[in-house]
Amino acid sequence: MKKLLLIRHAKAVHDMSYSDFERPLKNSGTQDAILMSERLNSESISPQFLITSPSIRTQATADIIAEHLELPKPKENAKIYDASQKNLLAIINKFSDDYNFIGLVGHNPGINQLLDYYTGDSREISPGAIALITFEIDTWEEVSQDLGKLAWFSSPKDR
Repeated sequence: MKKLLLIRHAKAVHDMSYSDFERPLKNSGTQDAILMSERLNSESISPQFLITSPSIRTQATADIIAEHLELPKPKENAKIYDASQKNLLAIINKFSDDYNFIGLVGHNPGINQLLDYYTGDSREISPGAIALITFEIDTWEEVSQDLGKLAWFSSPKDR
């Protein structure tokens, strides 16, 4: 079985003095990332590691979650930033089969599209939201459309 944790970065500032890539988390985004980390902890949901877009807001979100779950430092993959669904699918299909549970920290619309593609569940993934998808398969290369089951979902909006 393979498990994928889809994580949308937490709320970021919308200040024109930053490029999109450099936008940091808002204070409320930092608090939301901590809250979501606590929810993951309370549900005993902990991936083996996180892979993240290198943008400032996704790195910050990934770092907070990794710290609270006592995970290794998140690995960056530049291809996640501004990736199409097709590119994200290719990244996931190349994950190492040495790992059965990986968290991917990224952006919309890609994270939303992946949830829909893998599970048929077309819910909106707001900033900071997390979805756990399980696959009854043995290799990441096999991960494909409609093979996933949404096992858990939570959003900072769910107070």
